[in-house]
Amino acid sequence: MATDSTAGTPVPRRGASQADVARIAGVSGQTVSRVANGARYVDPATRERVLSAMREVGYRPNRAARALRSGRFQSIGVIAFELSSVGTTHTLDAIAAAATETGYAINLLPVLDATQEAVRAAFDQLGEQAVDGIIILVETHRLDGVAVPEGLPVVVVDSSAQYDYPIVDNDQAHGARLATEHLLELGHETVWHVAGPELSYSARRRRASWQGTLEAHGRVVPPVLSGDWSTRAGYEAGLRLADNEEVTAVFTANDQMALGLLRALHERGRRVPEDVSVVGFDDMEEAAYFWPPLTTVHQSFAEVGRGAVDALIREIQSGEHEHQEVLVPPRLVVRASTAAPRRTTA
Repeated sequence: MATDSTAGTPVPRRGASQADVARIAGVSGQTVSRVANGARYVDPATRERVLSAMREVGYRPNRAARALRSGRFQSIGVIAFELSSVGTTHTLDAIAAAATETGYAINLLPVLDATQEAVRAAFDQLGEQAVDGIIILVETHRLDGVAVPEGLPVVVVDSSAQYDYPIVDNDQAHGARLATEHLLELGHETVWHVAGPELSYSARRRRASWQGTLEAHGRVVPPVLSGDWSTRAGYEAGLRLADNEEVTAVFTANDQMALGLLRALHERGRRVPEDVSVVGFDDMEEAAYFWPPLTTVHQSFAEVGRGAVDALIREIQSGEHEHQEVLVPPRLVVRASTAAPRRTTA
């Protein structure tokens, strides 16, 4: 802190300004403003020179002043449920990365309870925050009867949504069809299914697609075993399936249940893939290190997250509302947990 030479009292140091940054970087004040606002159309070398000058003089862009001038806060609200799930975690990572690249901050509001009251409270809280738009990462059956804040751009990550907003999601039905057809093409007579929770839209879509694929191929549709996405649920379903010698192929609605299923089959002496082929869904990072490495359906959570941010920022910047559904196609990742069924000799 500087000292006044006549009075001997401390004088606050003037904060660094855009003019200081412009002088050091050798650019115009308008260029500094563009970099500070996260504008994309700035030469990379110039952007780095401006950022270096900002660090040198300790310049911090004033978001409050910027919001007063532009009417925008450069902030996105995200409402999410089940933060520990594979899909939510990876989608949030992608949303945060894409938002940062475009100069937006993220205001995350977790919904800790699977109730409409908890979702309503999150919306009420977000309505009081300074955000330019909202991404909803909550399955829409939990939003029934809950009013979405008005006057803000909204994007929904759930292809079951009936709202008049942009929608981005993985194509759940296509992924389940890939898994089921892979097992049928290997020569299995039919495919058993360990489904996710009844209330989950993703689980229902995967189950309906599995059943529709079997019916389209003229195959018997076995009884469904349902779980709660957990490894334990897969293990318990696996114990039941392992005792049925007719079971030669199983499609599980996620990789975590597939892990439990593999354990149960091993304990009951059913070899994978020699006796039973197993396909999961998600392609979590650990799936390649299961034993045997798991054949699974890869969902591009990163592409979904980026797509949600892109759609929201388009609405924020254009001020125009558009109802568009973007379904990201998954792909089958074939590893060592699937094979042709053993042929029994008479």
